[in-house]
Amino acid sequence: MNIRRIVLDVDKAINRPSLIDLAEAIEGVRGVEAVNISVTEIDIETVGTNVTVEGQGIDYLALVKAIEATGAVVHSIDHLVCGSRIIESIKRAR
Repeated sequence: MNIRRIVLDVDKAINRPSLIDLAEAIEGVRGVEAVNISVTEIDIETVGTNVTVEGQGIDYLALVKAIEATGAVVHSIDHLVCGSRIIESIKRAR
């Protein structure tokens, strides 16, 4: 499957890894061309983030392993785009 964009809910400890360390680990995964990490919440011990990764042929298992190797944890896939091109989500009018 040609994964082009994936958005993950990732939690990390307050001190480690840093967002730069996390981005560096993700950037090293086969198929990754761009990484965006946004902090969504901060707790006493953890930081919640949305991690958006774009590229072509992103290796999902290697991506999860790279994230977990830093000490962070993947909770869920929140958005996934696959195929030969990226389709942007269009908000439906009801």
